[in-house]
Amino acid sequence: MAETLSDEGAMRRALELAREAVVDADVPVGAVVLDADGHVVGEGRNVRERDGDPTGHAEVVALRAAAERLGTWRLDGCTLVVTLEPCTMCAGAIVGARIERLVLGAWDEKAGAVGSLWDVVRDRRLNHRPQVLAGVLAEESSVVLREFFGDRRV
Repeated sequence: MAETLSDEGAMRRALELAREAVVDADVPVGAVVLDADGHVVGEGRNVRERDGDPTGHAEVVALRAAAERLGTWRLDGCTLVVTLEPCTMCAGAIVGARIERLVLGAWDEKAGAVGSLWDVVRDRRLNHRPQVLAGVLAEESSVVLREFFGDRRV
């Protein structure tokens, strides 16, 4: 039987995935989808640079993997754990996939769509609103991003 992960355990795995993205010069963001029992059903990391894909964000990659594994686009009962606050595209995908819970690490003051710039996932006009838990391993998530961008700005 697959290991059951807590939010923190899943965030640690997402951080590992984020660090893998650096190899391809992708922004280090990682994401994990857990089913209702806490088992990993999808994983992803940013692959925009590697694949030349504008939709290659960690969240989208993880949602696609989970949908393929579960055989449905409706990810009812699932939790998405991601190291950085989702952008508008990813927030829309989370709503569209019917994710039950969103767990995020660091806030993205420049492009975040879960409360920083916009709040797509809590928009009452949409037909689905996931629960949100923010700040899980936030400092660790922020450090990975600061190191990545710091190395590029020198």
